[in-house]
Amino acid sequence: MNRSLGLQFGEEEAHTVSSFTREIKRLLEGSIEAGWIKGEVSNFRRQASGHLYFSLKDESAQLPVVIFRGNAAGLDFELDNGVEILVYGEISVYEPHGRYQLIARAATQSGHGKLHREFERLKRKLLEEGLFDKDRKRELPMAPRSIAFITSPTGAAVQDFMRILKRRGWVGRLVVLPAKVQGADAADTILKGLAIAEKLNCFDVIVVGRGGGSLEDLWCFNEERLVRALAASAVPVISAVGHEIDFTLSDFAVDLRAETPSAAAELISSSYLDCVNRIGLAGESLDERWEKRLLDYRRELRDWKARMRAVAPERRLEFAKLKLDEMASRIETTMTREISKARRRYANSRGSFGGLHPERTLSDRRQRLRLLGERSRHEMDRRLALLKQRFVELGTELRAIGPAATLKRGYSILAQEDGSVIASVEDLTEGERIRATLADGESWLTPEKESRGGDGI
Repeated sequence: MNRSLGLQFGEEEAHTVSSFTREIKRLLEGSIEAGWIKGEVSNFRRQASGHLYFSLKDESAQLPVVIFRGNAAGLDFELDNGVEILVYGEISVYEPHGRYQLIARAATQSGHGKLHREFERLKRKLLEEGLFDKDRKRELPMAPRSIAFITSPTGAAVQDFMRILKRRGWVGRLVVLPAKVQGADAADTILKGLAIAEKLNCFDVIVVGRGGGSLEDLWCFNEERLVRALAASAVPVISAVGHEIDFTLSDFAVDLRAETPSAAAELISSSYLDCVNRIGLAGESLDERWEKRLLDYRRELRDWKARMRAVAPERRLEFAKLKLDEMASRIETTMTREISKARRRYANSRGSFGGLHPERTLSDRRQRLRLLGERSRHEMDRRLALLKQRFVELGTELRAIGPAATLKRGYSILAQEDGSVIASVEDLTEGERIRATLADGESWLTPEKESRGGDGI
């Protein structure tokens, strides 16, 4: 079949591969003029001969490129994978491989490449100056209550920022200082907002931010004067520029970098909520400690009350009365016993002397009984008198050593405002009022200085 097709189309007239490739080369090189082509470098390799080989690509195609040694020596930038460049050259066909390629005569970086190079240059410069050092970073306030947000007031970043703060229960003052966040004069407006925030001197933290974008869109946050101003800010600064993968020089200069404005709001509100929780826990701990201290004071007060009752004059008088009653009971018992003995003796004597004259015996016995009764009464009266006298003496002694008598002699009882008795000058605090109890009333005193030599207050 192939033979029949070859004969049908004239096999003797078929092109060779070389002739066909030469025809393609003639058509391409003759019809496509030299020009500028923009793309990203990939598959880059440098030959020992000094020639450069790479592919220039975009989203949907790629083009082989070669820069010969003579032209490569004139490049004013480092060529590498990922660099976006502009190449001037003409199309050519490399016949041995049957592949077309671009012979580049000149190349320069595109706008993005220049910005990237400038970014790296500034980054190295500021890094060497120590502007990005960690020891320059400051901790954010535990519970920031006043925030300045320098951004575009019409951007989505403001709404996201406020929504997060509101959802997480942050309470405070948020002031949006309007600024352009993209364009030639954006850095000037951001610097103006920063100056206003520092001049007002009422903010706990400053947030500078916007949504994500290209390197060109975010370039104002890479301008050297803005980066230096952020690093020198007297108020802690959070950078919330771009998305997670975007970095600017401002991110390295500020005190804290947040991936997005929403992340900055979460950082601020998390610190605030953590501080609120700590305050709550501290309050609970203080309540527990004061409750325990109050219970200890109440227990100590009950102990002191019990001790005071034990040494009170009234308790001593009650004890003396009990002792007097006990002695009276003993005397009564003794008298009863003696009378009983006398009666028994009388009965025995009456039986023994029954033969004697009854009236004389009876008279003697009555006389003796009367004498015994009188002696008993005298003895009882004497002992009662002694007991009464002792009771009076005890009462006098008790009154003499009681607090009232002590106070009448010019002494006083000093106590703190909560009622605690002051027993030593170590319990005195200069300027704190103390209560002095005297014989005829109370008075409040204020110690001026501590005296350990007994010189008084």
